Amino acid sequence: MSTTTTTQRPRERAVSDFTELTKAVQAAGLMRRRPGHYTARIAGAVVAMAGLVTAIVLIGDSWWQLLVAGVAAVVLTQIAFLGHDAAHRQIWNSGKANTWTSLVLADLFVGLSYGWWQHKHTRHHAKPNQIDADPDIELEALSLTPERAQARTTPLGRWYLNHQGWFFFPLLFLEGLDLHVSAIKRLKSKEPLEHRAVEVAMLAVRLGGALALVFTVMSPLKGLAFFGIQLGLFGFYMGASFAPNHKGMPLLPKNAKVDFLRRQVLTSRNIRGGRWVDVLMGGLNHQVEHHLFPSMPRATLRRAQPIVREYCEKHNIPYLAVSLPKSYAIIVRHLNTVGRPDRDLFACPITALYRA
Repeated sequence: MSTTTTTQRPRERAVSDFTELTKAVQAAGLMRRRPGHYTARIAGAVVAMAGLVTAIVLIGDSWWQLLVAGVAAVVLTQIAFLGHDAAHRQIWNSGKANTWTSLVLADLFVGLSYGWWQHKHTRHHAKPNQIDADPDIELEALSLTPERAQARTTPLGRWYLNHQGWFFFPLLFLEGLDLHVSAIKRLKSKEPLEHRAVEVAMLAVRLGGALALVFTVMSPLKGLAFFGIQLGLFGFYMGASFAPNHKGMPLLPKNAKVDFLRRQVLTSRNIRGGRWVDVLMGGLNHQVEHHLFPSMPRATLRRAQPIVREYCEKHNIPYLAVSLPKSYAIIVRHLNTVGRPDRDLFACPITALYRA
């Protein structure tokens, strides 16, 4: 009998590893859709939006509207999490139903472009934390990779590079505005966009309607303050929920060849905590499980965690879970040291195996 029939090749073994894990997850019923659960959540989102509009009208031209702006930021972020779930086909069995649900939640409710986000997020899921492949590590305001760090050559640029971790949280307050601007720029671009006309109409209703409502009810100064607080807190909440999942985790070289299972686990970080963390972060705290099984409903990610963790330990794959404060500390330290020559951004002992 030949050697190839008795011993699996590395690539075949890696595929076999993930297939085995997938079978265990499916056997536990964790991939089954939860339409009733999500129907209740979507109904709650509709009621919450109606409540916000009613509150704005009834409170009128008052500084109490700033409290409503803070509540709106939380509600819109939670709805964005629902749009994220729909875009990953977690809600319905029908792909078309998931797409239209995400379009309504993202464009009409939150004011973001589903098409822009889907294109960007799909690339991220395919190759997280891989140089020249993951758009989430190619940021203008922050240097997350050696190439970005080396581009800051002026004295001021080098100073900023060594202190950028402390600017991370203040910059998050601009994320909400940036997301809306990115949505509009995507719709105005000539790049292919499947539902461009629908997205243009929905965004016009959402953004134009919000401006008309606020400035009809409030004075210009109060209206500007309302949008400043709502956009600032919305961006901070969104950024603070997505950043802990990959920022500060090992990077992969741009030409690295890594199997799917190890690629997703090595570059993802879970956040420990009870179910309140699930609600707070929209299920993104189970990032390892989400990246391995993107279409798994959010409600079952917690049940999948012990299965995935035990499987990774069995196969000597590092599985990281830390507290939320610890994750932020890691991000700040990573950002402040990314430009240091003695800092190895490919420090994980297993990712080192995949260097070119």
